[in-house]
Amino acid sequence: MFIRSERLFLRPGWSEDRSELLALVAGRSHGPRLTADCVPYTEDDARRFLQATGEALLPRFLITLPGQGGAPIIGCIGLSHHRGEAELGYWIERELWGNGYGAEAARAVVSLARTLGHARVVASHFLENPGAAQVLHEAGFARTGRIAERRCLASGVLCSALEYAVSLVAGGPQGSGGCDDDALRAGRRRAA
Repeated sequence: MFIRSERLFLRPGWSEDRSELLALVAGRSHGPRLTADCVPYTEDDARRFLQATGEALLPRFLITLPGQGGAPIIGCIGLSHHRGEAELGYWIERELWGNGYGAEAARAVVSLARTLGHARVVASHFLENPGAAQVLHEAGFARTGRIAERRCLASGVLCSALEYAVSLVAGGPQGSGGCDDDALRAGRRRAA
């Protein structure tokens, strides 16, 4: 499965991506703390990410930035299971933060999640990562009002994380993670 958004191309990982992905993961250029387990954090995670076939309803993608010099990998994004719901996880190379790539990729995957039949997608971020709140908001997520203890994939320590959700059902309640259709429309994608 592939997704083309306005500036990005989201695609599966292939064995040929190993060295590029390992360089990004080894450089920790994506930031110190992640909550979702659907994207690679360590070199072993990166190897498993490229070898896994994944579940059809929980796709994972490399985020690439097409340009004249090719389409370098700038991050990963995907869906995983969390307490019986689809959870969005992502990371973007740190040098590219602030360009809207995370929100653009998240909107594309949320739109795909709706197409795949998910009624709701959840996400979370650690309290010390306010930039992730902006990404989630721009992707149509709303705070649920819950703070949960989540294991930090970097340290293995439990840390407080704000929870978000987006309802993909027409007329979903806004205050509990209702879908911001305007944000999703801004991230329309073509899936192949």
